[in-house]
Amino acid sequence: MRKHYVGMDVHQASTSIAVMNGQGKVISEALIETRAQTITDFLKGLRGEVHVTFEEGTQAAWLYDIIRPHVTKLVVCNPHHNHLLKSGNKSDRVDARKLAQLLRVGMLRPVYHGEQGMRTLKELVRSYECLVADTSRVKNRIKAIYRGRGVRPHGRTVYQASQRELWLRKIESAGLRTRAELLYRQLDQLQQLRREAKRAMLKESRQHAATKLLQQIPELGPVRIAQIIATVGTPHRFRTKRQFWSYIGLAVVTRSSSDYRLVANRMQRQWRAAQNRGLNRNYNHRLKSVFKAAALGAANSDAYREYYQRLVTAGIRVELARLTLARKLAATVLAVWKSNESFTVEKVMPQAA
Repeated sequence: MRKHYVGMDVHQASTSIAVMNGQGKVISEALIETRAQTITDFLKGLRGEVHVTFEEGTQAAWLYDIIRPHVTKLVVCNPHHNHLLKSGNKSDRVDARKLAQLLRVGMLRPVYHGEQGMRTLKELVRSYECLVADTSRVKNRIKAIYRGRGVRPHGRTVYQASQRELWLRKIESAGLRTRAELLYRQLDQLQQLRREAKRAMLKESRQHAATKLLQQIPELGPVRIAQIIATVGTPHRFRTKRQFWSYIGLAVVTRSSSDYRLVANRMQRQWRAAQNRGLNRNYNHRLKSVFKAAALGAANSDAYREYYQRLVTAGIRVELARLTLARKLAATVLAVWKSNESFTVEKVMPQAA
Protein backbone atom coordinates (compact mmCIF):
# COMPACT_ATOMS: atom_id res chain seq x y z
CA MET A 1 0.00 0.00 0.00
CA ARG A 2 1.25 3.45 -0.91
CA LYS A 3 2.24 5.78 1.89
CA HIS A 4 1.91 9.54 1.79
CA TYR A 5 3.77 11.82 4.19
CA VAL A 6 2.01 15.18 4.46
CA GLY A 7 3.65 18.26 5.97
CA MET A 8 1.38 21.21 6.77
CA ASP A 9 2.60 24.73 7.52
CA VAL A 10 -0.52 26.23 9.09
CA HIS A 11 -1.34 29.93 9.35
CA GLN A 12 -4.47 31.88 10.19
CA ALA A 13 -5.63 32.39 6.58
CA SER A 14 -3.69 29.83 4.53
CA THR A 15 -2.05 26.43 4.86
CA SER A 16 0.87 25.27 2.74
CA ILE A 17 0.91 21.49 2.13
CA ALA A 18 3.66 19.22 0.79
CA VAL A 19 3.08 15.51 0.08
CA MET A 20 6.00 13.05 -0.15
CA ASN A 21 6.04 9.39 -1.08
CA GLY A 22 7.99 6.67 0.68
CA GLN A 23 11.14 7.46 -1.31
CA GLY A 24 11.20 11.10 -0.23
CA LYS A 25 10.02 12.55 -3.54
CA VAL A 26 7.59 15.48 -3.44
CA ILE A 27 4.58 14.32 -5.44
CA SER A 28 2.18 17.14 -4.65
CA GLU A 29 2.12 20.66 -3.23
CA ALA A 30 -0.79 22.94 -2.53
CA LEU A 31 -1.73 26.25 -0.92
CA ILE A 32 -5.24 26.05 0.52
CA GLU A 33 -7.49 28.04 2.82
CA THR A 34 -7.26 27.19 6.52
CA ARG A 35 -10.79 25.86 6.69
CA ALA A 36 -12.02 22.51 8.00
CA GLN A 37 -13.83 21.43 4.83
CA THR A 38 -10.98 22.46 2.53
CA ILE A 39 -8.37 20.58 4.57
CA THR A 40 -10.42 17.38 4.92
CA ASP A 41 -11.29 17.39 1.20
CA PHE A 42 -7.58 17.56 0.33
CA LEU A 43 -6.68 14.68 2.64
CA LYS A 44 -9.56 12.52 1.41
CA GLY A 45 -8.14 12.83 -2.10
CA LEU A 46 -4.99 10.93 -1.09
CA ARG A 47 -5.09 7.16 -1.56
CA GLY A 48 -3.32 4.67 0.70
CA GLU A 49 -1.83 5.32 4.14
CA VAL A 50 -1.77 9.02 4.95
CA HIS A 51 0.63 10.30 7.63
CA VAL A 52 0.18 13.97 8.52
CA THR A 53 2.13 16.40 10.66
CA PHE A 54 1.93 20.05 11.63
CA GLU A 55 3.46 22.08 14.44
CA GLU A 56 1.85 22.76 17.79
CA GLY A 57 0.23 26.18 17.85
CA THR A 58 -2.97 28.15 18.42
CA GLN A 59 -5.04 26.05 16.00
CA ALA A 60 -3.47 22.68 16.84
CA ALA A 61 -6.32 21.31 18.99
CA TRP A 62 -8.93 22.27 16.38
CA LEU A 63 -6.91 20.76 13.54
CA TYR A 64 -6.25 17.59 15.53
CA ASP A 65 -9.98 16.97 15.98
CA ILE A 66 -10.90 17.49 12.32
CA ILE A 67 -7.93 15.64 10.76
CA ARG A 68 -7.52 12.61 13.05
CA PRO A 69 -10.57 10.64 11.74
CA HIS A 70 -9.38 10.93 8.12
CA VAL A 71 -5.72 9.83 8.32
CA THR A 72 -3.70 6.78 9.31
CA LYS A 73 -1.35 8.66 11.61
CA LEU A 74 -1.28 12.23 12.88
CA VAL A 75 1.72 13.82 14.61
CA VAL A 76 1.38 17.24 16.19
CA CYS A 77 5.08 18.04 16.54
CA ASN A 78 6.99 20.20 18.96
CA PRO A 79 8.37 23.23 17.04
CA HIS A 80 11.24 23.68 19.52
CA HIS A 81 12.81 20.45 18.29
CA ASN A 82 12.50 21.08 14.55
CA HIS A 83 15.95 22.59 14.11
CA LEU A 84 16.03 21.58 10.45
CA LEU A 85 13.43 24.27 9.75
CA LYS A 86 15.88 26.96 10.89
CA SER A 87 18.55 26.10 8.35
CA GLY A 88 18.55 27.23 4.73
CA ASN A 89 15.76 29.18 3.07
CA LYS A 90 12.59 30.01 4.98
CA SER A 91 9.09 30.07 3.48
CA ASP A 92 5.74 28.34 3.99
CA ARG A 93 6.44 26.01 1.07
CA VAL A 94 9.93 25.11 2.31
CA ASP A 95 8.68 24.55 5.86
CA ALA A 96 5.93 22.20 4.65
CA ARG A 97 8.50 20.18 2.68
CA LYS A 98 10.83 19.95 5.67
CA LEU A 99 8.00 18.82 7.96
CA ALA A 100 7.05 16.08 5.50
CA GLN A 101 10.68 14.95 5.32
CA LEU A 102 11.07 14.90 9.11
CA LEU A 103 7.85 12.90 9.38
CA ARG A 104 9.04 10.38 6.78
CA VAL A 105 12.32 9.67 8.61
CA GLY A 106 10.69 9.65 12.06
CA MET A 107 12.57 12.62 13.52
CA LEU A 108 9.59 14.54 14.94
CA ARG A 109 8.80 14.78 18.63
CA PRO A 110 5.01 14.59 19.09
CA VAL A 111 2.92 16.77 21.39
CA TYR A 112 0.23 14.93 23.37
CA HIS A 113 -3.33 16.07 22.66
CA GLY A 114 -5.26 13.59 24.76
CA GLU A 115 -8.73 12.22 24.26
CA GLN A 116 -11.94 13.99 23.36
CA GLY A 117 -13.43 13.44 26.83
CA MET A 118 -10.75 15.61 28.44
CA ARG A 119 -11.33 18.72 26.29
CA THR A 120 -14.08 20.20 28.46
CA LEU A 121 -11.93 20.11 31.60
CA LYS A 122 -8.94 21.51 29.68
CA GLU A 123 -10.94 24.53 28.53
CA LEU A 124 -12.46 25.13 31.97
CA VAL A 125 -9.01 25.02 33.59
CA ARG A 126 -7.70 27.50 31.02
CA SER A 127 -10.66 29.80 31.69
CA TYR A 128 -10.06 29.72 35.44
CA GLU A 129 -6.32 30.34 35.10
CA CYS A 130 -6.89 33.28 32.72
CA LEU A 131 -9.32 34.87 35.17
CA VAL A 132 -6.88 34.34 38.06
CA ALA A 133 -4.14 36.05 36.03
CA ASP A 134 -6.46 38.93 35.05
CA THR A 135 -7.53 39.40 38.68
CA SER A 136 -3.91 39.60 39.83
CA ARG A 137 -3.12 42.06 37.05
CA VAL A 138 -5.95 44.40 38.07
CA LYS A 139 -4.94 44.19 41.75
CA ASN A 140 -1.38 45.16 40.84
CA ARG A 141 -2.66 48.15 38.86
CA ILE A 142 -4.77 49.31 41.81
CA LYS A 143 -1.82 49.16 44.19
CA ALA A 144 0.39 50.88 41.62
CA ILE A 145 -1.98 53.89 41.63
CA TYR A 146 -1.55 54.35 45.39
CA ARG A 147 2.20 53.77 45.33
CA GLY A 148 2.49 56.35 42.55
CA ARG A 149 1.01 58.94 44.92
CA GLY A 150 3.20 58.05 47.89
CA VAL A 151 0.47 56.00 49.63
CA ARG A 152 1.52 52.62 50.93
CA PRO A 153 -1.28 50.06 50.41
CA HIS A 154 -1.26 47.55 53.26
CA GLY A 155 -2.25 43.94 52.64
CA ARG A 156 -5.64 43.18 51.13
CA THR A 157 -7.67 45.91 52.78
CA VAL A 158 -7.13 48.07 49.70
CA TYR A 159 -9.35 45.66 47.73
CA GLN A 160 -12.16 45.25 50.29
CA ALA A 161 -15.43 46.92 49.34
CA SER A 162 -15.96 48.24 52.86
CA GLN A 163 -12.57 50.04 52.85
CA ARG A 164 -12.55 51.46 49.34
CA GLU A 165 -13.98 54.86 50.17
CA LEU A 166 -11.26 55.41 52.75
CA TRP A 167 -8.58 54.53 50.24
CA LEU A 168 -10.10 56.59 47.42
CA ARG A 169 -10.04 59.71 49.62
CA LYS A 170 -6.25 59.47 49.68
CA ILE A 171 -6.15 60.15 45.93
CA GLU A 172 -6.32 63.89 45.25
CA SER A 173 -6.43 63.78 41.43
CA ALA A 174 -9.99 63.45 40.12
CA GLY A 175 -8.89 61.64 36.96
CA LEU A 176 -6.77 59.17 38.90
CA ARG A 177 -9.61 58.58 41.36
CA THR A 178 -11.96 57.79 38.47
CA ARG A 179 -9.42 55.36 37.08
CA ALA A 180 -9.19 53.63 40.46
CA GLU A 181 -12.98 53.37 40.67
CA LEU A 182 -13.13 51.76 37.23
CA LEU A 183 -10.44 49.29 38.24
CA TYR A 184 -12.42 48.42 41.36
CA ARG A 185 -15.49 47.73 39.23
CA GLN A 186 -13.40 45.58 36.91
CA LEU A 187 -12.03 43.70 39.91
CA ASP A 188 -15.55 42.96 41.20
CA GLN A 189 -16.61 41.56 37.85
CA LEU A 190 -13.47 39.45 37.50
CA GLN A 191 -13.86 38.00 40.98
CA GLN A 192 -17.46 37.01 40.21
CA LEU A 193 -16.42 35.39 36.92
CA ARG A 194 -13.54 33.69 38.69
CA ARG A 195 -15.89 32.10 41.23
CA GLU A 196 -18.19 30.89 38.46
CA ALA A 197 -15.27 29.48 36.46
CA LYS A 198 -13.94 27.70 39.54
CA ARG A 199 -17.32 26.09 40.28
CA ALA A 200 -17.65 24.89 36.69
CA MET A 201 -14.07 23.55 36.67
CA LEU A 202 -14.46 21.63 39.93
CA LYS A 203 -17.83 20.22 38.86
CA GLU A 204 -16.31 18.87 35.65
CA SER A 205 -13.25 17.58 37.52
CA ARG A 206 -15.45 15.49 39.82
CA GLN A 207 -16.70 13.60 36.76
CA HIS A 208 -13.27 11.97 36.41
CA ALA A 209 -12.44 8.94 38.54
CA ALA A 210 -8.89 10.15 39.16
CA THR A 211 -10.19 13.03 41.30
CA LYS A 212 -11.22 10.71 44.15
CA LEU A 213 -7.83 9.03 44.07
CA LEU A 214 -5.68 12.14 43.99
CA GLN A 215 -7.64 14.07 46.61
CA GLN A 216 -6.27 11.65 49.22
CA ILE A 217 -2.72 12.93 48.65
CA PRO A 218 -1.75 15.72 51.08
CA GLU A 219 -1.44 19.28 49.71
CA LEU A 220 -3.34 18.46 46.53
CA GLY A 221 -6.53 20.48 46.74
CA PRO A 222 -9.39 20.34 44.23
CA VAL A 223 -7.97 23.11 42.03
CA ARG A 224 -4.52 21.50 41.76
CA ILE A 225 -6.09 18.12 41.07
CA ALA A 226 -8.19 19.58 38.25
CA GLN A 227 -5.06 21.16 36.76
CA ILE A 228 -3.13 17.88 36.96
CA ILE A 229 -5.89 15.79 35.37
CA ALA A 230 -6.52 18.32 32.59
CA THR A 231 -2.82 18.49 31.72
CA VAL A 232 -1.75 14.86 32.08
CA GLY A 233 -4.90 13.20 30.74
CA THR A 234 -3.68 9.67 31.46
CA PRO A 235 -0.74 8.60 33.65
CA HIS A 236 0.12 5.79 31.24
CA ARG A 237 1.74 8.36 28.95
CA PHE A 238 4.75 8.09 31.25
CA ARG A 239 6.47 4.73 31.60
CA THR A 240 8.57 5.83 34.57
CA LYS A 241 8.55 8.59 37.15
CA ARG A 242 11.70 10.06 35.60
CA GLN A 243 9.83 10.72 32.36
CA PHE A 244 7.15 12.47 34.41
CA TRP A 245 9.79 14.57 36.20
CA SER A 246 11.18 15.66 32.86
CA TYR A 247 7.70 16.62 31.65
CA ILE A 248 7.05 18.87 34.64
CA GLY A 249 10.54 20.41 34.69
CA LEU A 250 12.01 18.59 37.69
CA ALA A 251 14.64 16.54 35.83
CA VAL A 252 18.32 17.32 36.36
CA VAL A 253 20.23 17.92 33.11
CA THR A 254 23.73 16.42 33.05
CA ARG A 255 26.61 16.83 30.61
CA SER A 256 29.62 14.61 30.02
CA SER A 257 32.33 14.38 27.37
CA SER A 258 35.23 12.08 26.45
CA ASP A 259 33.56 9.14 28.18
CA TYR A 260 35.97 6.52 26.80
CA ARG A 261 39.75 6.15 26.50
CA LEU A 262 42.05 3.61 24.88
CA VAL A 263 43.83 1.34 27.38
CA ALA A 264 45.95 -1.59 26.13
CA ASN A 265 44.27 -1.40 22.74
CA ARG A 266 40.84 -1.66 24.33
CA MET A 267 38.18 0.98 24.89
CA GLN A 268 37.65 1.62 28.57
CA ARG A 269 34.98 3.86 30.08
CA GLN A 270 36.15 6.70 32.29
CA TRP A 271 33.96 6.78 35.37
CA ARG A 272 34.03 10.49 35.94
CA ALA A 273 31.07 12.29 37.47
CA ALA A 274 28.76 14.01 35.00
CA GLN A 275 28.37 17.75 35.42
CA ASN A 276 24.96 19.03 36.48
CA ARG A 277 23.44 21.84 34.46
CA GLY A 278 20.31 22.57 36.47
CA LEU A 279 16.78 21.48 35.59
CA ASN A 280 15.45 20.86 32.11
CA ARG A 281 14.06 23.98 30.42
CA ASN A 282 11.50 22.37 28.14
CA TYR A 283 8.63 21.54 30.49
CA ASN A 284 4.97 22.06 31.27
CA HIS A 285 4.78 25.34 33.19
CA ARG A 286 1.40 24.65 34.75
CA LEU A 287 2.45 21.37 36.36
CA LYS A 288 5.76 22.74 37.60
CA SER A 289 3.92 25.56 39.34
CA VAL A 290 1.44 23.08 40.86
CA PHE A 291 4.06 20.74 42.31
CA LYS A 292 6.37 23.52 43.51
CA ALA A 293 3.49 25.11 45.43
CA ALA A 294 2.39 21.74 46.78
CA ALA A 295 5.93 20.99 47.98
CA LEU A 296 6.01 24.20 50.03
CA GLY A 297 2.95 23.05 51.96
CA ALA A 298 3.99 19.39 52.11
CA ALA A 299 7.16 20.30 54.02
CA ASN A 300 4.93 20.99 57.04
CA SER A 301 2.34 18.23 56.52
CA ASP A 302 2.20 15.09 58.64
CA ALA A 303 2.81 12.78 55.67
CA TYR A 304 5.98 14.44 54.37
CA ARG A 305 7.42 16.44 57.30
CA GLU A 306 9.69 13.64 58.53
CA TYR A 307 10.98 12.92 55.01
CA TYR A 308 11.71 16.62 54.42
CA GLN A 309 13.48 17.01 57.78
CA ARG A 310 15.71 14.02 57.01
CA LEU A 311 16.83 15.69 53.80
CA VAL A 312 17.67 18.96 55.55
CA THR A 313 19.42 17.16 58.42
CA ALA A 314 21.55 15.25 55.90
CA GLY A 315 23.01 18.57 54.76
CA ILE A 316 20.95 19.09 51.60
CA ARG A 317 20.26 22.75 50.86
CA VAL A 318 16.70 23.88 51.55
CA GLU A 319 15.90 24.63 47.90
CA LEU A 320 17.19 21.21 46.82
CA ALA A 321 15.22 19.54 49.61
CA ARG A 322 12.07 21.23 48.31
CA LEU A 323 12.90 20.07 44.80
CA THR A 324 13.28 16.50 46.06
CA LEU A 325 9.96 16.82 47.88
CA ALA A 326 8.26 18.09 44.71
CA ARG A 327 9.63 15.07 42.85
CA LYS A 328 8.36 12.83 45.63
CA LEU A 329 4.88 14.32 45.28
CA ALA A 330 4.94 13.90 41.50
CA ALA A 331 6.03 10.27 41.82
CA THR A 332 3.29 9.67 44.38
CA VAL A 333 0.66 11.10 42.04
CA LEU A 334 1.88 8.89 39.20
CA ALA A 335 2.01 5.76 41.38
CA VAL A 336 -1.46 6.23 42.89
CA TRP A 337 -3.03 7.16 39.57
CA LYS A 338 -1.49 4.23 37.68
CA SER A 339 -2.23 1.61 40.32
CA ASN A 340 -5.77 2.93 40.95
CA GLU A 341 -5.25 2.27 44.65
CA SER A 342 -5.85 4.47 47.67
CA PHE A 343 -3.05 6.62 49.09
CA THR A 344 -1.35 5.45 52.27
CA VAL A 345 1.92 6.78 53.60
CA GLU A 346 3.28 3.32 54.39
CA LYS A 347 2.48 1.87 50.96
CA VAL A 348 3.05 4.69 48.52
CA MET A 349 6.02 6.54 50.00
CA PRO A 350 8.58 3.73 49.51
CA GLN A 351 7.40 3.19 45.93
CA ALA A 352 7.60 6.88 45.10
CA ALA A 353 11.04 7.41 46.67
